[in-house]
Amino acid sequence: MHELDAARLALGLMDLTSLEDSDTPGSIEALCRRAVTPHGATAGVCVYPAFVGVARATLASLGAEAARIVVVTVSSFPEGKADVEAAAAETRAAVAAGAAEVDTVLPYRSLLAGDRKACERQLVACREACGQGVRLKVILETGALRDPALIAEASRLAIAAGADFIKTSTGKVPVNATPGAVAVMLEVIRDSGSACGLKIAGGVRTTGDAKSYLEQVAAGMGEAFLRPETFRFGASGLLTALLETLDGGPAGPSGTQPKSVNY
Repeated sequence: MHELDAARLALGLMDLTSLEDSDTPGSIEALCRRAVTPHGATAGVCVYPAFVGVARATLASLGAEAARIVVVTVSSFPEGKADVEAAAAETRAAVAAGAAEVDTVLPYRSLLAGDRKACERQLVACREACGQGVRLKVILETGALRDPALIAEASRLAIAAGADFIKTSTGKVPVNATPGAVAVMLEVIRDSGSACGLKIAGGVRTTGDAKSYLEQVAAGMGEAFLRPETFRFGASGLLTALLETLDGGPAGPSGTQPKSVNY
């Protein structure tokens, strides 16, 4: 895959993200404006629940292309606490605020402790809170799980609970997305025979990073999988790198896989 093609494709598969304590209505408005570029729009913008309304209003004011961008938010983020009622309540509130998609964190510490039932209960509750019209993405926090067997188990739990996507990472831990974790997740999706999608987040900063993952996913699932309905990148700084590539500027080092970044 040529880097220009990779940059163009990755741009349209990105959930442009800002999940910072310093976020303000003004910074989220600016994020939404960044999501509409001369080379096309991102698939989504991902913001904290408090800013879902701001994001929706801003995108609606920017024209037809921006209005197609989905607003994504989070629940049980970033800690992934084992609290079924709190996670479900946060998810219901996100849906009520108008989010089209909710990225919820698997209570991965429960899985590490061997309590898969706690994970099942929480994910099922979040699925029910989303209803039929809102996508649920389950963040596995693969850098904390580490063991491929645990990553596979987490993937299976999420898919069985009705996740529309499984997602690598919050971006808030020392180790985020890695090709190894992605390979395990792709294998589980493929073996499940489900329509579950994949979201890669944390550590994708350059066009080379995006290109490597796009090629890995296409090899594992086929090129048809690379569409917003089944594949996303969660990123912020990546957008600048993609636009530099598309504008003919520096693309950044190719194929690097940094371990710790802030989206």
